Amino acid sequence: MKALLPTSVRPMLEGRLPAGIEPLWWRDGDELVALSPQAEIGWFDMFDKTAPKQAVAGAKGLKWLNTIFSGVDWMPLPDLQQRGVKLTNGSGLTANLVAEFALTAMLGFARGYPQIVRAADRHEWLPPTHPLATRELAGSRVLILGYGAIGQAVERMLHGFRAQVTVVRRKGGEGALGPDEWREQLQTFDWVVLALPGTPETKGLFDAATLARLRSDAVLINVARADVLDQQALIAALHAGKLGGAVLDLTDPEPLPADHPLWSAPNCLVTMHQAGLPTPATRQAAADRFVANCTRFLAGEALVSEVDLGLGY
Repeated sequence: MKALLPTSVRPMLEGRLPAGIEPLWWRDGDELVALSPQAEIGWFDMFDKTAPKQAVAGAKGLKWLNTIFSGVDWMPLPDLQQRGVKLTNGSGLTANLVAEFALTAMLGFARGYPQIVRAADRHEWLPPTHPLATRELAGSRVLILGYGAIGQAVERMLHGFRAQVTVVRRKGGEGALGPDEWREQLQTFDWVVLALPGTPETKGLFDAATLARLRSDAVLINVARADVLDQQALIAALHAGKLGGAVLDLTDPEPLPADHPLWSAPNCLVTMHQAGLPTPATRQAAADRFVANCTRFLAGEALVSEVDLGLGY
């Protein structure tokens, strides 16, 4: 069975694949697209999705597609489902990375760290009469929307800071809020962390009406998908002083043009999609999972981190 795999993970896979898997290595988008018709197993990860989309379309014999990324909303999920292609993603692999990044953003916002760094760049000693650290995580109320691996990791870390955490789950219960309950309580939270998957149901979830329910000093952290949030409504809310601030790891478009109004929106920090970028340890974990899944796939067993193509995660 031919597996079309990126050369970036070749040192971590070579000599470890089970008998029955014949690797074909691709180096760039052109080679990926050219080799795609041979692929029965595919690992087509690139940050620019143009070539991977073409490769998925050209891989008519594809039976299993793997990705290190958690978000799969860019893929033709209905087409994969119709073709009977299994899809595994990187769910959980970067959860701690993204959660640490979300906590970094919250702590930085609470303690005024961006302003301190800018003052240091200017060689300016800030006076103690106007402290920048006006918030604490301890005792603050945090709402987490999206209770997958990332949301759970954020919750676990926040408990270490003695924050009061409430989560939103599809079924609610056990101390969590359900899909029809959280909006009515938005005004009670100091922080709102978005860690939702990208699906048709989550698109535009935080529109102008939802943003208007937030406290005027609340801070919104988005490590989910860009389209979960209405950017124009957010910009308007920040300029009107109706929101304490926002940290956006995802934007539309990416890269964000230098003259985009998000850059200059008051109390808005754009973190340039850095939260979940794989580390060497993450890549190794992804390779280990892929090797284990190869054995499972050949044996007809359930795959680790298989995506429900109907739900999109």
